[in-house]
Amino acid sequence: MSSQPNFLLIITDQQRADHLGCYGNRAVRTPAVDALAANGWCADEFFTATPICMPNRSSLMTGRMPSRHGVRHNGIELSFDETNFVETLRGAGYGTALVGKSHLQNIEIIPPSYPRDGEPRHAPEARREGPGRHGQEIWKRWEDNPAWELDTPFYGFERLDLVIHHADTAYGHWRRWLRAQTRDADKLIGPENAPLSPDLELAKCRQAWRTRVPEELYPTSWIAERTIARARELSASGRPWFIQCSFPDPHHPFTPPGRYFDVAKAEDVPAPPSFHARHEGLAPHMKWLYEMRDTGRAVKHTQALFACSEREAREAIALNYGSIQCIDDAIARVMAQLPSLGSARDTVVIFTSDHGDYLGDHQILLKGPIHYRGLVRVPFIWCDPAGPKGRRSNALTQTTDIAPSILERAGVAPWNGIQGKSLLPLMRGELENTRARLLIEEDGQRTYLGFDRRVRMRSVLNGRHRLSLYEGASWGELYDLQEDPLELVNLWDRRTLRGEMLEELARAMLDHAESSPYPTQIA
Repeated sequence: MSSQPNFLLIITDQQRADHLGCYGNRAVRTPAVDALAANGWCADEFFTATPICMPNRSSLMTGRMPSRHGVRHNGIELSFDETNFVETLRGAGYGTALVGKSHLQNIEIIPPSYPRDGEPRHAPEARREGPGRHGQEIWKRWEDNPAWELDTPFYGFERLDLVIHHADTAYGHWRRWLRAQTRDADKLIGPENAPLSPDLELAKCRQAWRTRVPEELYPTSWIAERTIARARELSASGRPWFIQCSFPDPHHPFTPPGRYFDVAKAEDVPAPPSFHARHEGLAPHMKWLYEMRDTGRAVKHTQALFACSEREAREAIALNYGSIQCIDDAIARVMAQLPSLGSARDTVVIFTSDHGDYLGDHQILLKGPIHYRGLVRVPFIWCDPAGPKGRRSNALTQTTDIAPSILERAGVAPWNGIQGKSLLPLMRGELENTRARLLIEEDGQRTYLGFDRRVRMRSVLNGRHRLSLYEGASWGELYDLQEDPLELVNLWDRRTLRGEMLEELARAMLDHAESSPYPTQIA
């Protein structure tokens, strides 16, 4: 067994933990991921640092919270000044590659949505971009300039095969490759080229369509094949390697290709248990969502959450299952090739996702600043040839823990200012928990949900309760996750319990204050 193993980090986009067989779901077929769990270690209480793509992926890279690395929401690029674990591995002799979604830099050119017209404008932020070329992932630059490429190493990645955006409308290296495979590429992609699906409610708001892109040309398949190719290249180099295999699905819009579109039927998928359940103490932002739907004013075609019908929820779940099964089959192909590369016995395989999706929980879809469990809890599996087999933990764990865990397993020292905790002591049975409380941050860009300002919030979990505090709001959310796992009864008016949890939140925020005078320097 190598003292410096290879690492294959498989990350999906917007996948709930409970949409895997190994996390108790009996409706979706995920034998490849289930096999990783059976041969490895699972975290049952693994949460995002924030349920937003760019900041959480930056937390994965840096082991730090969004308030510390500066990527507070989508649209703020990760500074090259921030130390990350991939660059640290590369400095220790690792070959590195990323295949699929990166989203460490902007993919759109959109100006800030705040302050609004008429509001006071403050001086520009003091935060500087730092060295290096920014804006490298913007999709239109890839479209307008066929020679557009990334500067490497890109945040430590020496080799990259990039996919920008989601579903069959992705850009980057994948779309260039697709166009090289067929002259009809641009006639295959997008809802405008999809066959009509009059019975599909989500097609009406462009959140789902039956893609004409064949399974073998779809981004999921391409990512699997490029991951195998990169593993072959890096294995031949003689160096230990780290590969991030990053699938943009099962994120909306839902376009599982070919047979995967029909693996589950909306008619056969039940609505989530919380869909028809009675809620007590319903918070104002949820009432706002229901009002928008019930008065026909819900906006359903954007990235923002919305209150849905039962039919829309069932369609989303069924198509989500199809996307997940497509990904699982792709993972199976990758895993089948590791033995032929001589890498199976020396490769740690990690599986996780950047955040979840409500998928009908509490009658809402997609994602937003309401920290229900389906959104903030994600899978985490660590399958190590030298590690435990078939073990699980209920310890509070988080995205920030991935970087220090990989570094410890590689025998590489972490840096000053890293906030995550290595999970290896938990895996070895030396600890039962790594933290008493867990913080989730969210800084939004939109003014919606009935707020008079952009939504900013913090949540704290202590193993039993979840409290969420919103800037500018006299109300909040407080749930007893032990007695009320569906989060139906808001206990905010219980002043003693609320005071205790507000203290937990204050302590969690203090736990995550900057502690290093040189946070980006090697210790």
